[in-house]
Amino acid sequence: MPQNLSSLPEPVRRIETEASQPFSEAWAKKYLRNLAEQDNRIEVLKVSEIANEVAKTLTQALRTTSLQAWGKTEALLSQEVIRHQIDPELIDPWEVAKDTHQIYQTALSAYAEQISPAKFSTWIARDLGKIRQKYTADDPRVIGFISMQFHYSGQILLNLTPPVQQASLRDYFKVIDDHLYMPLQRAYQAAAEYAYDAPPLQAVQQLLPLCSEIATRIAERVMQMYPNYQCHTGCLSDTNINISSVRDIEMFQVYLWVCILENNISAIQQELFPLCVMLYPRLKVRWELVRQLIYLLGTEIRSRLEPEQAAYFFAYYESLQAMFSPQVLPDSKS
Repeated sequence: MPQNLSSLPEPVRRIETEASQPFSEAWAKKYLRNLAEQDNRIEVLKVSEIANEVAKTLTQALRTTSLQAWGKTEALLSQEVIRHQIDPELIDPWEVAKDTHQIYQTALSAYAEQISPAKFSTWIARDLGKIRQKYTADDPRVIGFISMQFHYSGQILLNLTPPVQQASLRDYFKVIDDHLYMPLQRAYQAAAEYAYDAPPLQAVQQLLPLCSEIATRIAERVMQMYPNYQCHTGCLSDTNINISSVRDIEMFQVYLWVCILENNISAIQQELFPLCVMLYPRLKVRWELVRQLIYLLGTEIRSRLEPEQAAYFFAYYESLQAMFSPQVLPDSKS
């Protein structure tokens, strides 16, 4: 029969106790680890089930959402379409509604399947690039109307989403906004024309991974400088407005990349500038604020590149500054 541990001599009892401790500790840790893994599996399943239910509900609301978004976009920009003399035939509401429905349906499917936003971005990039190219082919300014239609669709869907799920779903919708507001596919196509070690391409590649970090720093700085600033939908510190601010600063950077890689200013002249002139006054964004973010962008570029590399940017950056100067775009006195 096995001997009772307490009946053993003290030295033997101590040795057996010490020997058993690592095994007991290891077993206890393994047991707790198994429990944690089971909890994680249950949590993942729970999140997946909730995401699937949310996606199903929002997919059913897509048709109505698209109509509501169209109404908001029309109310915001219909006068701008007339002012800018954009041919209304280039903005087919049925075609736009179809594209909006398809893209958001794909986004909701990715969310339901818990595919990461990063992976969703690679999946959807080509489709969004084609949509962007389709609407900018005849008149690049049309992208202002289209991007707002998609943006409002996402905002309406988020408002229908339970608050706990909004943050995770917002990441998928941000992918859509980013690809529509920014000429990413155009930048990729221009980059493909260069040898890997070409200096202009290397200058862009140096800043590319820092794009979001730079944008976030600038947005934070602008919030500090204008703590009481109110635009169309709230103050700069509001979550949705902060996300839009960061996206816009990223957008300015991508347009600069395109100019460098295409070796001309047309992307800013024909697309970015008209887009800003169309949207910012309507969204109650003052030109003073835009000039400040452009100034801070120049500071960030100087601090992160060698002078030889920065020179590629500043050839176009100075033109960008001049186009948004007070002499061209004075702020209203009111």
